[in-house]
Amino acid sequence: MKLSALLTSAALALGLATAAAADDKTKVGFVYVGPVGDGGWTYEHNKGRLAVEEEFGDKVETVFVENVAEGPDSERVMTQMALDGADLIFTTSFGYMDPTINVAKKFPKVKFEHATGYKRADNVSTYSARFYEGRAIQGHIAGSMTESNIIGYIGSYPIPEVIRGINSAFIHARKVNPDVQFKIVWAYTWFDPAKEADAAKVLIEQGADVILQHTDSTAPQAAAQEAGNVITFGQASDMGQYAPHPRVSSIIDDWAPYYIARTKAVMDGTWESTDTWDGIGAGMVGIGEISDAVPAKVKEEALALKAALADGSYHAFTGPLNKQDGSAFLADGATADDGTLAGMNFYVEGIEGTIPQ
Repeated sequence: MKLSALLTSAALALGLATAAAADDKTKVGFVYVGPVGDGGWTYEHNKGRLAVEEEFGDKVETVFVENVAEGPDSERVMTQMALDGADLIFTTSFGYMDPTINVAKKFPKVKFEHATGYKRADNVSTYSARFYEGRAIQGHIAGSMTESNIIGYIGSYPIPEVIRGINSAFIHARKVNPDVQFKIVWAYTWFDPAKEADAAKVLIEQGADVILQHTDSTAPQAAAQEAGNVITFGQASDMGQYAPHPRVSSIIDDWAPYYIARTKAVMDGTWESTDTWDGIGAGMVGIGEISDAVPAKVKEEALALKAALADGSYHAFTGPLNKQDGSAFLADGATADDGTLAGMNFYVEGIEGTIPQ
């Protein structure tokens, strides 16, 4: 055989071997609602993706698309990922719920994982974190530290996840300070630094000296830093560049262990459709370092609350509690069940204003 023919055969064999190795890789896709550099929600999901790569090395290939709008465009992105050979696709925002279900029907062999939603299928799992546990700790610190007794809250969308967070923070702020008022501004976005900064400034102008947020950028931190006498809490990520003041602590979403476990399940053939909702105890919700701007006694109380939430000896929604209209919600000592929390569409007693429809 001529040398050229031998080289051609060798190249072909190498190409086939390379293709086979590529086919053996588990391909994992991630659909992000914001940019990976948002410093919050998407940043933490992307840290989870990178942890998958570090854990499995050349056994996996990960891909992602950022800034995907909730709605029809997300369905297009998911479809393309599936067509490109993804074995597992994580869709990381509430508004991806119906698009995830729709695409999953078309690709029954692909496994899908949807964050913060409630619709499942044979090849669709759901997962979320009990962020409201972290909000309880934030509420305790906020209620203890406010001097104006006005706490501002930047909401993203009026969905149960956000309403739970508002209620939990308010309940625990009121426990330590019965005079606390919440002022809520709805930004109708997960990530828009300009809108988030404007919302923070409006709340500060209305007298808030504490700002809580359920949006993803660091813009509220910057606005509070500029104001000078306002404290904040990191959302989804530590946002520690603003510590020790205005950011005095944070809720940190740690998705890495879950992403690693679910990828491994696909790799070894044990993946099943499940519903996961973990909190501080399981490590899915972390509490960022409480800075020295927080009085020692308040810090000690906050850490004790964290420990009680983690070991299950305390539930963030424990009665007696009423709904905003004064009707009974939870009797003395009773705790809210997961079904009620998952569909929460009301404020607790004491919160002013109405939930947008």
